[in-house]
Parts: sequence; structure tokens; C-alpha cells
Amino acid sequence: MRLLFLGDVMGRAGRDVVTERLPGLIERCRFDFVIVNGENASHGRGITEAHFELLRDAGADVVTLGDHAFDQRELMTAIERHDTLIRPINFPPGAPGRGATMVTGRNGHQVLVVNALGRVFMPPMDDPFRAVDNAIARCPLGEQADAIVVDFHAEATSEMQGMGHYLDGRVSLVVGTHTHIPTSDHRILRGGTGLMSDAGMCGDYDSVIGMELEEPLNRFVTGLATARFTPSEGEATLCGVAIETDRAGLCIQIQPVRIGGSLSQAVPQF
Repeated sequence: MRLLFLGDVMGRAGRDVVTERLPGLIERCRFDFVIVNGENASHGRGITEAHFELLRDAGADVVTLGDHAFDQRELMTAIERHDTLIRPINFPPGAPGRGATMVTGRNGHQVLVVNALGRVFMPPMDDPFRAVDNAIARCPLGEQADAIVVDFHAEATSEMQGMGHYLDGRVSLVVGTHTHIPTSDHRILRGGTGLMSDAGMCGDYDSVIGMELEEPLNRFVTGLATARFTPSEGEATLCGVAIETDRAGLCIQIQPVRIGGSLSQAVPQF
């Protein structure tokens, strides 16, 4: 299978680059399955149901979230209506929605997508390692699932890499989100799991992690908050990672994706 994962969609600029670029990329690279992290899609905080549907219509088979999952209050009920919109699996019991979902890809294969939230420098959550363990134990790779992708929404790259090594040989891809900065450590681990510590964001990189420069710089220099953070609306980069799996569901190719905008370009070549 060929799978594409896109990092955090950041505001209007991120939504625009996904809707403009993703359909053609799917056709050109013949992707069988697409996952998009949409946790900043609506005004930089959370996602509305309308914006989830926009990402889905652009080609996302599953949309994952993160620590801002319920910043848009409407999602408390809307998430229950959509099996392909998932929040972190290690939210406390009783949280709306689900943290894992099995979806049929374009080639008929079954793909398990799991979303988890890190605990290093993040709000207190249940153990993400145990939660992901339980999810993949119910749908093991090569049995119920033809591919498994874990979106680990975390602050620390050490925790992201730890999750990759912990799951090596048991999932197709572990990819980090949340920092909005793409790392250059994409690789295939010894057991056959693809790993990239952070996929980056789909947004305007002429910014501070997707926000207009003025207020972040003001707070760094003065220590004072004088205005709200505002998502930057300049030309955005489509940013993420692409993998190809073998019949066992393990990764045999992994490539970064950076298209458009101000970053150096990286178009997947299969």
C-alpha cells in the first residue's frame, strides 16, 4: 500500500493548501490511503464539523486531532457522528468520540489509525503507550489490519522516538505531530516500522509555527501578552510523510513531503 500522512493543518492557509494540492497528489502518486491531522484547522485551534468535511472531501480518509481536539465546542457532539474523525485515545474515560478507527482504503485493504497524546510537557493524560498497545492488540498487523498508522501528538521528540521504537515491527508508521516543525529523521526501524518524529504542519512557514509574527515576537521580547495569536495566511506548504508497505504491512519506503510555500521541496517519488 501507499499511505500519505499530512501534519497539522493550520488555519485557512493550511486548509487552502490541502484542498488545492491533495487531490492531485493522490492521483499522481496513487495513494491508497490518506490521513490528515486537523487539530488546528479552524482558526488555529481545533476543528469544526464543516472544516472536517472539507478535509474529507479533499481526500482525507481519516482526520486525527490532538490537545486542541475540543477547542471548538461543537465538536463535543459532532465527533460522535463521524467514524473517520478521531481524538487522542488516551483522553480520560468519558471523553466524546474514539481514539482509533479501522477504515477501508482505496485498494480494499483495512487500515487501523490510532491517535495518541504525549505526556512530556503536555497536559496530564492517561498512559499513551498502554492505550496504543491495547488498540493494536485488538487489531494486529497482518491479521485484522493490513496497515497500522499511529499519530503521536507530542511535544518532545524523545517521546515520539520512544513510541516508534516501542511499536517497531507491530505497526506500519509512527509519526509525530504538534510542534509544526518537520524533522529530518524519517527512517525505517529495524523491525520494519516507519518513523518520523514530526511531520510538520500544512501552513505558512513565514510565521512562528503558523501564527502571525508580531504577537509571538512581542511576547518573547517583552514577556507581555498584548493581543491574540492570529494564524498566518501567507502561502502555505503541504507538509507530511509518505510510505509504502509490503504485504505484511511493514514499511519498505519512507519519504518526506513538502510541496509549495517557503520550505525546500520534497515530492514523493515511488
